[in-house]
Amino acid sequence: MSYSAPERLLRSLGIDKPEDIDLEAVAWSVGAKVKYRPLKSCEARICGCGNKAIISVDDTKIPQRRRFSVAHEIGHWIYHRGQLLVCRTRDIGSFGEFQRKATNPEHVADQFASKLLLPSYILRPIIAQYKALNLKTVSEVSTAFRASRTATAIRLVQSNKFHAMLVCHGQKGRRWFLRPPCVPDHWFPRDELDRESYAFETLYGSKVEQTHPRKIDADAWFDRRGAERYEMLEHTFPLPNDEILTLLTFTDADMMEEKDTSWSYRRKR
Repeated sequence: MSYSAPERLLRSLGIDKPEDIDLEAVAWSVGAKVKYRPLKSCEARICGCGNKAIISVDDTKIPQRRRFSVAHEIGHWIYHRGQLLVCRTRDIGSFGEFQRKATNPEHVADQFASKLLLPSYILRPIIAQYKALNLKTVSEVSTAFRASRTATAIRLVQSNKFHAMLVCHGQKGRRWFLRPPCVPDHWFPRDELDRESYAFETLYGSKVEQTHPRKIDADAWFDRRGAERYEMLEHTFPLPNDEILTLLTFTDADMMEEKDTSWSYRRKR
């Protein structure tokens, strides 16, 4: 089994349980000290000299956000030492920027943070206990790892264990989506929300989280011939900045087996 850089770091410290992921200790092991204090111009930053650094994190943010910021800055210390980087709110945890270049420093730091907070070698045996992916699963796992639901949902979808998809929308349409390899790529979500979807009501109406997943016709989410034959589960919760994140669960096995040879899509730029 191969391990990513953040996972190798955790393993070198003997960390094998979610509750053992002490980010201040992890930072200290690589020469960085974490300080929490009010920051006005940014959400987090790192200042280093030689092999020592100070990571400053805005202490007004919620605990999960502070943890991600610390992990993000550790990623910068590992990969971008010597560069001048100031991390604003939009730079940290910009999960939707999956199209950003893999060499983008903020993308690299986000990916590092995600794997440091939810390392695969600890996460995999935990999610093996779950037969389905829903927001209850996401909440339980996020609590265990003290990570945000968004970061947790992304890692669970990326695990490729579940036939599910994440779709984020803002006031101007679809912001991003994440589809695992186990879901055929012809299931490509619409740019705009269907007015009949519960997600539409959450974004433009109630602004509150759905209490439970609900069945919806697949053609509300996919502009694809034959989609009207299927149903799926939709569960939406609000994000900051007037955005929502929807977990779509494919409940019909035929949707995973069907081949598409007549339809092509152009990814949204």
